[in-house]
Amino acid sequence: MALRMWASSTANALRLSTASRPHFSPLSRCFSSVVDGLKYANSHEWVKHEGAVATVGITDHAQDHLGEVVFVDLPDVGGSVTKATGFGAVESVKATSDINSPISGEIVEVNSKLSETPGLINSSPYEDGWMIKIKPSNPSELESLMGAKEYTKFCEEEDASH
Repeated sequence: MALRMWASSTANALRLSTASRPHFSPLSRCFSSVVDGLKYANSHEWVKHEGAVATVGITDHAQDHLGEVVFVDLPDVGGSVTKATGFGAVESVKATSDINSPISGEIVEVNSKLSETPGLINSSPYEDGWMIKIKPSNPSELESLMGAKEYTKFCEEEDASH
């Protein structure tokens, strides 16, 4: 609560609007955030399903653990992805990690901004740092993913075990 009040007063002081931003819920064990209304995979990717298209990226928790992202390898438009299999990679100053697709489908768009500005994954993982857009081939796969509260608990338990 105090963090939310501090963020609000800081935004007011900087004259930033938070009205159009998604609601963020801070994780208790770290400074990562989780967005209500998204679905989350246990491999730390998120999905935002809108109409016939699902947007995919890595979570704030994932980018926080990776550190500064310096390179992103993404697939081509028109290719297909399969749930729980890799579609690309993120290279940071700490490590290179595969990115898994939380759902299956056809890739209809790739975030080309990431090739020149991979740091968008760090600064805006849920907005400007999205990776691919998919036309889901099996929308029911979304039901097996976690909601915000479940993902927050998953991250807390995962961090506690390390």
